[in-house]
Amino acid sequence: MIEAMPIVSASTVTGLHETLALLTSQLRPDANHKEDLVFLKDVFSEKSLGYLMKIHDKLKQYEKHSPTPVLHSATCLAEDLAEELQNGPLEDDERELLLLLSTPHLKAVLSAHDTVAQKNFDPVLPPLPEDLDDDLEEESVKIVRLVKNKEPLGATIRRDEATGAVIVARIMRGGAADRSGLVHVGDELREVNGNLITHKRPDEISQILSQSQGSITLKIIPAVVEEDKLKESRVYLRALFDYTPYEDKATPCQEAGLPFKRGDILQVVSQEDATWWQAKRIGDCNLRAALIPSTQFQERRLRYRMKMGSFPAPMSPKASGLRRSFRLRKDRQASPGEPQTPDANHTEFLIYEEVTQYLPRPGERPRLIVLIGSLGARITELKQKVIAENPRRYGLAVPHTTRARKCNEREGVEYHFITKAAFEADIQNGKFIEYGEYKDNLYGTSLESIHRVLDQNKVCLVDVQPDALKTLRTAEFKPYVIFVRPRIYDSQRKLLGSSSSLSSGITEDDLQEMKHSAERMDECYGPLVDYVLVKEDPVSALAELQVLLERVQMERQWVPVSWVRS
Repeated sequence: MIEAMPIVSASTVTGLHETLALLTSQLRPDANHKEDLVFLKDVFSEKSLGYLMKIHDKLKQYEKHSPTPVLHSATCLAEDLAEELQNGPLEDDERELLLLLSTPHLKAVLSAHDTVAQKNFDPVLPPLPEDLDDDLEEESVKIVRLVKNKEPLGATIRRDEATGAVIVARIMRGGAADRSGLVHVGDELREVNGNLITHKRPDEISQILSQSQGSITLKIIPAVVEEDKLKESRVYLRALFDYTPYEDKATPCQEAGLPFKRGDILQVVSQEDATWWQAKRIGDCNLRAALIPSTQFQERRLRYRMKMGSFPAPMSPKASGLRRSFRLRKDRQASPGEPQTPDANHTEFLIYEEVTQYLPRPGERPRLIVLIGSLGARITELKQKVIAENPRRYGLAVPHTTRARKCNEREGVEYHFITKAAFEADIQNGKFIEYGEYKDNLYGTSLESIHRVLDQNKVCLVDVQPDALKTLRTAEFKPYVIFVRPRIYDSQRKLLGSSSSLSSGITEDDLQEMKHSAERMDECYGPLVDYVLVKEDPVSALAELQVLLERVQMERQWVPVSWVRS
């Protein structure tokens, strides 16, 4: 139990840290509150807490005695003494004193003493210019001094069409202007480093700001700001196209643009501007936000370019020449009145996809692994080797066929063998994610065969036509899409001299067709792909795929946000 303790006050003789030690020594374990008392004893016994209590006691003593400095300019006294010592012959102790007074450490201590003694804690602001314009007498003028190195200032400007004033259009998150908190959207810019800029073009002003180093002094007419309600957003987007701001004539400031590649994850920190959003690229060391085109703006100008013929319409799989060795049937035939060419008003442009991080929870079905490949990838062999090495972990969606079963084949292992009538009935009922015809026999992969593997808590690998991604990219399967393409060399001689399994019997025409196949597939389906596996040889490709499959199930991955919210 805890015995009566002395009351602690500012006038208590016993120090607070000593009182704390006394309290700790009198704590006794009690049957009813043993855990609480042990916890209190551990807390009160912490060395860091004891040090804080000692500091508290010292501050209380300081307040009680209220000492005043003997001198307010110890630095000046030390300089005068050093100068006097240098003017005459020196004894050993005088020489030692002069040496001490010259050391930077003692000078710093004396400078800190003077600062405290003089209570000179506030920063010294630069004096206001004496030559203020007459027309500014009735306006509130703010002089802002910023310090920047090689980084951009982090602000864009525009010319007000009505008044002609140079206005701060946006402040980039994390930039020098944003960190200062002194420049705001809507502020009117009058001078830069003493130079009047009201008659200069915005691009000339931007160049002056970007070339300025060190201290920059701005003369500003502050905007009337009611309240800054802007909060940093937590919207994450996967870029579905490449963007180079230096090639974009529409950007308000090329230096403020954010270059990115297809597949990059962007955190959008501001969507306040309907045309240009502010974003950061995940993985960048640079914490400053930069400009990216908004979805609406990018879509609007792509429609315009397509209308003008300067931007090609998105290719369909049929137009791209992507096909298997068997002829694919279509689930739906176009009606006679349906247009056969892309319509600019109904084309779906791939710009951004909102994403979030996802990791399967314990007891949740594994993610579906979808393999697509260009000519020469041989992904069927790759998939079968993965399953053969770990059949308990991985499973194969067994396809259906109408052809006759061979003597060495087993039902449900190589294929599900069904009649043509049953196959066509399943087509009508939408049971296949894809199907096709080869030598008068039907082949297809059913949704049921995928569910059967996933329900066994196995990772299901499917090798499908890329057009089947439209069916599989859902919250139900949460697929991880891997695009397998063979390594393509510049000449047949290099390919034949490599260790690739594709080396034998490859002609220059075959090589070019493989290269074009990979390019067309990347153009049509690249935005839907999570990983590109470049196949050098079967052994290294298998090892890379096995490591990737483990990562997908064990590490967080970016997925469409609709898969998690649905």
